[in-house]
Amino acid sequence: MVKFIFDLDGTVTRQETLPLLARSFGIEEEISLLTKETVEGRIPFVESFIRRVHILGKCPVKQVNKLLADIKLYPKIAHFIVNHKDSCCIATGNLDCWVDGLINRLSCEYYCSSALVENDKVSKLVSILKKEDVVRRYQGQGDKVVFIGDGNNDVDAMRLADVAIASGITHYPAPGAISAADYLVVSEEALCRQLNQLL
Repeated sequence: MVKFIFDLDGTVTRQETLPLLARSFGIEEEISLLTKETVEGRIPFVESFIRRVHILGKCPVKQVNKLLADIKLYPKIAHFIVNHKDSCCIATGNLDCWVDGLINRLSCEYYCSSALVENDKVSKLVSILKKEDVVRRYQGQGDKVVFIGDGNNDVDAMRLADVAIASGITHYPAPGAISAADYLVVSEEALCRQLNQLL
């Protein structure tokens, strides 16, 4: 069986979720600086993620979940996932308490980082998802894995996958994602065409 694993932000969603949350809660400057240092390689991804959770963890979880639940999806990609929900899953570093409303719209399995919530705030980070572990899980079950992503945090999973697709439909993919990819797509139509060919 073919298993399609999708990154969430900018791959299935029409925009990155972090800038949206930063704007909504007035923490753009703090998040922007953290993002810049991460992209430039001065802060490792895991450390950056922990800092991001610390910053956003002060925001009400219900508000974050509602904001993300209403974010626009790429309709053709969402349609593909819903129509092939047994063959598709989402792998996102985002916290479960933030994205479950959004991912429930796709009716498929999902994997994400997790946290404890107390008084509508993130009180403790419990686990950080390693997307490559999701790839290994399905390959261990005998599935052929197709991974679709666009960022540096997708690279290890893309290298392990049987087929890797770098998605450039929201922004140009990270150089590491391009180098790990078997295919590069720059439109929603091209991505869906490629997915259907791999079914």
